[in-house]
Amino acid sequence: MIVQNGDPRKEVIALGQTYFAIQTYRQEVADHFNQLDEDRRRLVVRGDIKQWNQLLAETAHDAGVITNEEFAIFQNAGYMGLYGGLDVEDIHARKELQVGQKILDYMGSTELIANLFRISQTEEKLRKDSIQGADAATSVHYNVGKEVRTAIEKIGGTMPEDFPRPEKSIQEIERADCETEGEERDYNAW
Repeated sequence: MIVQNGDPRKEVIALGQTYFAIQTYRQEVADHFNQLDEDRRRLVVRGDIKQWNQLLAETAHDAGVITNEEFAIFQNAGYMGLYGGLDVEDIHARKELQVGQKILDYMGSTELIANLFRISQTEEKLRKDSIQGADAATSVHYNVGKEVRTAIEKIGGTMPEDFPRPEKSIQEIERADCETEGEERDYNAW
């Protein structure tokens, strides 16, 4: 109560008020996310993954993952760590996807969140530890994926490769939304 009603010109009070404002906003966002149905959750998390993948690509490039081949190997390593050795082709086949269909567009929200955690933690580790070289960055991506998998195992969660493929792709959900709403909705705007 003292911080909330204090003089914001004092640094410690201003910091405390900012903290409470951020915590309130976080709770509002969490409450909103929890009210969404599975398809809408998928849209939100897939949007987050697009942003984090862009950041990861930039950080990997800065670490020395330069060529398209190096980047493909780097990306594959993250999947292999998280999916118990399955590579992109294996996951693609397991989900019975056709050529050109993206794995991430055929994941449920929980599987997407596991991948988002892998992506965000790899980006942070590459940056924080100043990793240099394509091989070193690829090793980090594999190991982070493996650690996320280990955490899932420890809590008794469903392994990523064991999640069923959702009936609709992300694009099908977006198209259905456009048809019913008449415009594209941005689920990350809130």
